Amino acid sequence: MPEDPALELRELVATLSEWLRFQRRLGWIGTPTQPPAPGEKAPVISLHPTLKDVREELGDCRRCKLARSRTRLVFGDGPPQASLMFIGEGPGAEEDLQGLPFVGAAGQLLNKLLGKMGLAREEVYVANIVKCRPPGNRDPESDETHACLPFLKKQIEAIRPRVIVTLGRPATQALLETKAPLTRIRGAWQRYRKIPVMPTFHPSYLLRFPQERRKTWEDMQQVMEFLAGES
Repeated sequence: MPEDPALELRELVATLSEWLRFQRRLGWIGTPTQPPAPGEKAPVISLHPTLKDVREELGDCRRCKLARSRTRLVFGDGPPQASLMFIGEGPGAEEDLQGLPFVGAAGQLLNKLLGKMGLAREEVYVANIVKCRPPGNRDPESDETHACLPFLKKQIEAIRPRVIVTLGRPATQALLETKAPLTRIRGAWQRYRKIPVMPTFHPSYLLRFPQERRKTWEDMQQVMEFLAGES
């Protein structure tokens, strides 16, 4: 008996719809947009996840043991199309209470550095390798980094910054997948995929060793020169 073409078409549409839903759950395809009004151009469909997609996928994360001791999950903060992105290692005590990255003493120093660069905090995106505070502000452990790093990578994919600055050894080594000491690669351009990365000291380190602030300022001058040359 010959097959029903209409039935085959309905099955094909159902299969395609399920595939699209699966891809959106993975964060590869954003939420569909409304059709254009008459005379308007059709919107460009992006295959990149949005920050909203990533945040929804992260949910009330319980993927590692840090969830047991956190007060609030700290996702990230800043404009979704920021040209410059800063990445630290993990939230501290103030960040854990407020749910925002870099709001404590280290964050205040970062804000001063941004002001010296001629930037406002609202112009850059700030995030961490892990989204929950490690107890006692210790470095994130390998299993914690392994659970959280995929979400940071999706944040980077959503933002597509022109430059990333990694703050401190844990953030630098985790993002670049290297064991090189920070003192060896600090101030030297690296790459994450195709994005230039500038490793430098973490603001909390600079609070303890203020004599190193000059080196961080030299690193940020390189970042400013790069952004100026790209504009």
